[in-house]
Amino acid sequence: AEDGSFELPYKVTAPKQTIEVLASSDSRSEKAEVSVLWDKGSRKRFRFSVDDNILWLRDLAQAPDKFASLFDHWYLNFFRQMHERYGVKVHFNIYFTDLQGFTLDQMPDKWREEFADNAHWMHLTFHARADVPPRPYKDASYEQLSADMQQVHEQILRFAGPEVTSVVTTIHWAETTRDGAKAVRDAGYRGLIILATEPCEQCTTKYYFSPELCSHITQRDAWMDFEMDLLFIQCDAVVNTLSLEELVPHLEKAASNPHTGELLELLIHEQYYRPDLPQLYQPDILEKTERAIRFAVENGYEPVFWGDEFFGGEKLA
Repeated sequence: AEDGSFELPYKVTAPKQTIEVLASSDSRSEKAEVSVLWDKGSRKRFRFSVDDNILWLRDLAQAPDKFASLFDHWYLNFFRQMHERYGVKVHFNIYFTDLQGFTLDQMPDKWREEFADNAHWMHLTFHARADVPPRPYKDASYEQLSADMQQVHEQILRFAGPEVTSVVTTIHWAETTRDGAKAVRDAGYRGLIILATEPCEQCTTKYYFSPELCSHITQRDAWMDFEMDLLFIQCDAVVNTLSLEELVPHLEKAASNPHTGELLELLIHEQYYRPDLPQLYQPDILEKTERAIRFAVENGYEPVFWGDEFFGGEKLA
């Protein structure tokens, strides 16, 4: 082309492949390479994830005799209804403590078999040690994040079993150092949800990426850091930040973009479901949740777990 760009066909035959380009003239030659991923199962897919979970776990732990089934709890019962109605798969990212005395090691294992029986649509993974302080892993060491993950992983495996685990999660505030990200990968995680937004200079939810790289990631469904061996999947909507009227137009915009419209990640937070937290509770949160899920299904998105799609259903051990 007149601007110096060029194109040529190239066949991708492996899940990960490096493409080398050599350009030469009489006076000089240059070589460039780029690594690409082959999404062999390419199609429209979506997942619904819930961050900041600890309160429903505390409810169960503090009154186990009240809940013969997990789904005697209104919150889990609602999500089971969404699964039965739309086939949605729900990924809960959880804390270790609520900072008011409850910790995951107080959670009984009486529902372990029921967790396993519902693992085909319900996953649990690490989010953070606690909700506060905000941005807890902004300057995190490898050791800090590793220790916090181990605390949560041990308890999930004890009270729910390995069936519900996943190699994809979201770190609280979608932020950590490069050392922290290495701890995440060493703990067995293969993918993270990122909330890269423009202007990227002000974005705090971009993990360890530079504003320039963050800006590139905003234009993609997913981006792989080959050096860290971590896949970052872009969040398309934080549902609780949108009004009912804004929700569908927002999703329509994401779905219509050929670079961001194939993978749809819908994210929400537990605290907005809680009437006992009046400063945060959103009375229309159930309607928002269903509207987002219904949009995805009615527009041809298949409900999936990202761990199944990209990592063969691997589980944390």
